[in-house]
Amino acid sequence: MLYYLFEYLEKQYQLPGASVFQYITFRAALAIILSLLFSTIFGKRIIGYLRKQQVGESIRDLGLAGQVEKAGTPTMGGIIIILATLIPVLLLAKLDNIYVILLLITTVWMGLVGFMDDYIKVFKKDKEGLKGRFKIMGQVGLGLVIGAIMYFHPGVTIKQEKVNPVASVQVEAQVEREFRPEEKSLKTTIPFVKNNEFDYTNLITWVNKDLADYAWLIFIPIVIFIITAVSNGANLTDGIDGLAAGSSAIIVFALAIFAFVSGNIVFSDYLNVMFIPRTGEMVVYIAAFMGALIGFLWYNTYPAQVFMGDTGSLTIGGIIAVIAIAVRKELLIPILCGIFFAENLSVMLQVSWFKYTKKKYGEGRRIFKMSPLHHHYQKSGYHESKIVTRFWIVGIFLAIISIVTLKLR
Repeated sequence: MLYYLFEYLEKQYQLPGASVFQYITFRAALAIILSLLFSTIFGKRIIGYLRKQQVGESIRDLGLAGQVEKAGTPTMGGIIIILATLIPVLLLAKLDNIYVILLLITTVWMGLVGFMDDYIKVFKKDKEGLKGRFKIMGQVGLGLVIGAIMYFHPGVTIKQEKVNPVASVQVEAQVEREFRPEEKSLKTTIPFVKNNEFDYTNLITWVNKDLADYAWLIFIPIVIFIITAVSNGANLTDGIDGLAAGSSAIIVFALAIFAFVSGNIVFSDYLNVMFIPRTGEMVVYIAAFMGALIGFLWYNTYPAQVFMGDTGSLTIGGIIAVIAIAVRKELLIPILCGIFFAENLSVMLQVSWFKYTKKKYGEGRRIFKMSPLHHHYQKSGYHESKIVTRFWIVGIFLAIISIVTLKLR
């Protein structure tokens, strides 16, 4: 809203300094400051309200050190993250930008799914929360909406570089890239590969080239799978104080770089990466989101004064997945979101191996002492603050590797 206000003031009254709101970097900096202030200042009041309403976490005794002491800690703290993200975005972002709209839909949608799950756990006293099938339905529904908008909306485009077959390699290296008009495309980026663009349309046109118009039948299920996997990964990671919020902040920082580079014709030209018009505006949203996560950590680090609950974890995973898809970096998710991937994988391996050995030997066996993976290290005697710090270090390392893919091919 402030963006439109200052745009009006600049056009009508030539107000000095009003043009600064045209710069994404300025609005992003302002967004992260506002979200940090909101989450740290008003976060305390929200925690107090949750405690007053007795919105406390019910803990299942899994035999983990320090677990019993956490009973009664306020949950549903994801509300802090959501509000601290949405308020700066509504004030500072271009609300008619299709990518900002996608992220707003994701935040509200997954926030409601997570809120319903936490509400059932807390107020209905049902430890299972929202039934698994309804969670999946919520994730699939969001994936369907996001995939359909990404495929059909005219504002979701890329710009392809013009190729001059006459020019020599030496000449081409000395001139700026020229682009064709914006076009719809299902191209994405394959990390670490030269000429690293892959078109999802090829997954169906190999049968018959006339099937290109039906590529959405391939693309939308892929989007559904990515959103479901990442949101579940974030949900599983939220098991010890500060792990999900801290790991997510690291991931989001890397995604901010991708969004800025992909949406800026100068930097995309310099790095020779896919230019995606209008994605730069996502940097304002991502900055607000990152500030909200860091501010939330003020109260969520060990010993936590509040838990994010599924209200926060499902929302975080959904937002990260949609940003990655929007900047065409979804194939980087196993690396960039390596912490989420490892947590997901540990659960799948544990459950699969247990069922297999129970069927074969009559007794279920385990690969890990407990899953998700962070509980395995807790069972091994590591303090949770040490586990969290080391996971953060691994997350930083993976984020650096991901950013390096902008140039290393």
